[in-house]
Amino acid sequence: MAADTRKLLLEGLSDAVGFVGGALLGFWIGRLAGLDIFAAGYGNAAIGGIVLVGLGGGLGLQVARRWRRAQAKKQSDDQ
Repeated sequence: MAADTRKLLLEGLSDAVGFVGGALLGFWIGRLAGLDIFAAGYGNAAIGGIVLVGLGGGLGLQVARRWRRAQAKKQSDDQ
């Protein structure tokens, strides 16, 4: 596998894991707080749950990108 392809695969997988992990964390925090994204209609509980899932996904994505930058910096420092 070429180095560029491997780098792109790592980038995509880490973004996906970070986003999904963060979204799931936001979902479960919302469930613990009584917010249900699957509630009927668009009441306050459903909207609050949706917001937490979105924020969790975004934060998870940012964590994944910071992790990749730290790994790249560590790798460049080792060389």
